Amino acid sequence: MRCETGAGYRISVGNTNDMPGKRELEDQVYEMQVRICKSFANPARLRILDLLAKRERTVAELQTELGITTANTSQHLAILKSAGVVTTRREGKQIFCSLAIPEVKQACQLIRDVLRAQIRNGRKLAI
Repeated sequence: MRCETGAGYRISVGNTNDMPGKRELEDQVYEMQVRICKSFANPARLRILDLLAKRERTVAELQTELGITTANTSQHLAILKSAGVVTTRREGKQIFCSLAIPEVKQACQLIRDVLRAQIRNGRKLAI
């Protein structure tokens, strides 16, 4: 238990080992960032995110837009869902997909802006 004193000092009483420290929280955020970045590391998944940033779509619509098999579309969606960036809902036989949080759209746009700036500055992308 922590309490503030009048002088602005904190007093800790009891076992504070249960509470994650700042370092552990930062490490957890980095691990989550790695999972999200890995989920972005595929052109088909980036296109899915771009399509979903515009509006909700069915799995069939995504498959048609991407020109890939149903199984492949499902695999990509599973990766994006496990990273927490895409959510799905079922309506009858159709499965609708959307971005789980609107910030995903902003993150993808920011990455594209960085890449455009690199291209403008004459930097070629090494693949």
